[in-house]
Amino acid sequence: MPLKSLLLPAFSERLLSRERLLAKRASAERKRASRRARHEVHYFHQVDDPYSALAAAVLPRLVARYDLDLVAHVVGPPPESAAPERERLVAYARKDAERLARAHPERLAFRDPGRQPPAADVARVTALLVGAVDARRFVDVAERVSASLWDGTASLDGLSPASDEAVASHLRDAGKLREHLGHYLGATFFYGGEWYWGLDRLYHLEKRLQELGVQRTGVRDLLYPPHVDLRAEITLASPPPIDFFFSLRSPYSAIVAPRVFELGRLTSAPIRLRYVLPMAMRGLAVPRAKRMYIAYDAAREAFERGIPFGRLNDPLGKPTERGLALVAYADRVGRGQSFVLSFMRGVWAEGIDAGSDRGLRILAERAGLSWEEARAATKDDAWRTTAEANRAEMFDLGLWGVPCFRVGDLATWGQDRLWAVEEALLTDRRTATRTSP
Repeated sequence: MPLKSLLLPAFSERLLSRERLLAKRASAERKRASRRARHEVHYFHQVDDPYSALAAAVLPRLVARYDLDLVAHVVGPPPESAAPERERLVAYARKDAERLARAHPERLAFRDPGRQPPAADVARVTALLVGAVDARRFVDVAERVSASLWDGTASLDGLSPASDEAVASHLRDAGKLREHLGHYLGATFFYGGEWYWGLDRLYHLEKRLQELGVQRTGVRDLLYPPHVDLRAEITLASPPPIDFFFSLRSPYSAIVAPRVFELGRLTSAPIRLRYVLPMAMRGLAVPRAKRMYIAYDAAREAFERGIPFGRLNDPLGKPTERGLALVAYADRVGRGQSFVLSFMRGVWAEGIDAGSDRGLRILAERAGLSWEEARAATKDDAWRTTAEANRAEMFDLGLWGVPCFRVGDLATWGQDRLWAVEEALLTDRRTATRTSP
């Protein structure tokens, strides 16, 4: 067994453990208290990013709920290395932000205009927001300034733009700070050594602040609690299939697999396994900052949902190739979901080396597969053609990464969009009747 496979499980288990995260939070709080400093949240805003427009809309509510200082920074887009399919990312972000805005209780105002704002308008709004940062007015004006960029309806009276030199200096310094602190996206919050991206992760930040007692009097709930997965069976007349695009090396795929399979069981919707090769095995490098944030974030999300995660054994290369050969075989014999669950739990929570016969046998047999047949199936490379066809179809849907899903006309990305899949299944609610759990 390679030395890496021996050492990585124990190292990652410690690195991604809940105990270590809580210890880091406690250490950050002790340091803050020793300086007698106020609680300080840094917010990084990307002007032409729809998720930043949504975040800007909640800033006044956030500071009204918590006794903290919010320090705003205006930043540019992520580097090419962190956004290899930028055009797809940009187009999808607008559609997804509109869906997210509709889904929240306050029904935020963002609407997808079908295009990005003109460069001249982005430059104008950037100057206004940098000016607002300098005037300590960012929280108060960011929502309406962002609205003026996306729909042109908000008034910009009473705002003064920063000079070209001030804008260039601010963007440079803010970008360096974001990189130094370990991130690459806009719509991100940084507090006490930990990152939180957009509305989807704001609940992690709020929970942490509430555990520290930072909330103001009367605040007991969360601005945007996470969506709860379906927990009751639903009778659907003829549920459409759910296409589940995933990679065996994707931690987000690992933590959503049991949940999407459960959604299929509860609704009787068939799940079609649409596996693809990992980005790194398709020649796309993933920057360290992105890899680390994804790992930490997946660990947080897994903990919240009670999914084992963290003792990992990276399946890059041979383990993934052998695993995909067995996904194809297991799917043919009716054990596809069982094997995907076994593999994901094995490499992401139990530290099993799927590149070894011993490890792969464990994963196969507990999924109900014959090891002799499974071992023979690893020599069949037909899965490569299927994986490439799945990747091409995923791209045709305007998506570029995993996990993602298609249900009817819906194509959505992310383990935190399972609620949208459920919503698509229940579009015609007259055909659905809930039964007791």
